[in-house]
Amino acid sequence: MGSIDEALKANELYAQNFPFADSPKVPARKLAVLGCMDARMNIERILGLEPGDAHVLRNAGAIATEDVVRSLLVSNYLLGTNEVMIIGHTDCGALGLNDGELRERIERERGATAASPAQFLGFSNLEANLGRQLRTLRAHPWIPESISIRGFIYDVATGRLAEVKTNRPAITTE
Repeated sequence: MGSIDEALKANELYAQNFPFADSPKVPARKLAVLGCMDARMNIERILGLEPGDAHVLRNAGAIATEDVVRSLLVSNYLLGTNEVMIIGHTDCGALGLNDGELRERIERERGATAASPAQFLGFSNLEANLGRQLRTLRAHPWIPESISIRGFIYDVATGRLAEVKTNRPAITTE
């Protein structure tokens, strides 16, 4: 049995006693979380979240991509979230990822080129990357200044979060 079949079997057991049918679609904690897709990060458990508490978005490297911004805008404007956490982590697979090398490898293995994805968005410094993602969100003209946007690094060896402090950039009207 493959992993998908195992997951479907687990879903059957889960659905037999499904307790969340009446959960509201508005996140109870008014929180949105952007985290890395790393399988070692169970964001709900890390943050003590229950279903219905928060919107959780994940991608490789916890990058504030166009799609993440789109989802956060929907989360805020339509569903009332007013805080955003970005969680990167130690020992991240995107740390040290070289876009060109990965693209060449995939093209070689697949024998084909592709226009998408245009970038894999690897980075060489975890804290600097997290700072870039925070600045990207804080500087977006549609994300209200009143939204708290904070960044953290999760230590995969200890389970602890450490906050990375950065300042919100000044809004200019030039």
